[in-house]
Amino acid sequence: MSMPIAPAIPTTPAERLRWALSDAWVVSGRELIHWVRNPVVILNTLLFPLIMVLLFGYVFGSAMRVAGGGDYREFLMPGMFGQTMVFGVISTVYVVAANAARGVTDRFRSMPVSSFGVLMGRVIADMLTSTLDLVILMLCGLLVGWRAHHGLGSALAAAGLLLLLRFALVWVGICMGLRLTPEGAGAAWMPLFPLTLLANTFVSPELMPAWLRIIAEWNPLSATVQACRELFGSPGLSGGSWAAEHAIELAIGWPLLITVIFLPLSIRRYRRLNR
Repeated sequence: MSMPIAPAIPTTPAERLRWALSDAWVVSGRELIHWVRNPVVILNTLLFPLIMVLLFGYVFGSAMRVAGGGDYREFLMPGMFGQTMVFGVISTVYVVAANAARGVTDRFRSMPVSSFGVLMGRVIADMLTSTLDLVILMLCGLLVGWRAHHGLGSALAAAGLLLLLRFALVWVGICMGLRLTPEGAGAAWMPLFPLTLLANTFVSPELMPAWLRIIAEWNPLSATVQACRELFGSPGLSGGSWAAEHAIELAIGWPLLITVIFLPLSIRRYRRLNR
């Protein structure tokens, strides 16, 4: 009877990268299969932002005003895009925590699989589903009157900034998920909800008290939303502060800083599980 032979461990940087990317592709395929086979998760993921658009756009929208004037639903949509990217962390935290609790993570760690590849597989799967969420939400925005006034190129640049924020937050979700139980992961929305409210997502910072305006303008989510409003040509652009006038730079800088911090923390935590 023949015995299975373990693959040779790569030694050169190029071989390690190829090994990690191959493992990441396999793991991401596994995660996407689980996602497709769970229709309840798909419905929750896709319906929640649509419900929020209808609720804020038509129910609360009549009582909202935009600094400088303009249609509130056009002001709202970039904020909804950003909030959806942030709320995606909830699913990341829960899935990572559930995999760790069910022994899936330990099984990966016992196999000749790249640790970076396993985590990157989770990132790829989350980025693909987030891209689908964003496309559906943009189509919903077109139905309620939102438009990208500065053309396709600027719209794609704004979408890129939104996905860059999501990429950074996936690493935050992985780091949290490796430290929490599934029950604790279920409460991940609690710190995220005020984070999305203390920003320029639903209300212009100019309409807030001075101390709250500073917090809202320096919120990483606000930078991405402000940059998207500039690129889309949406109403309600803030001004008067360094953060508001350099939103595009901050929309790139904040996610890069978050990634630099949480990517190595996630890998370190993954390698040190149960130690």
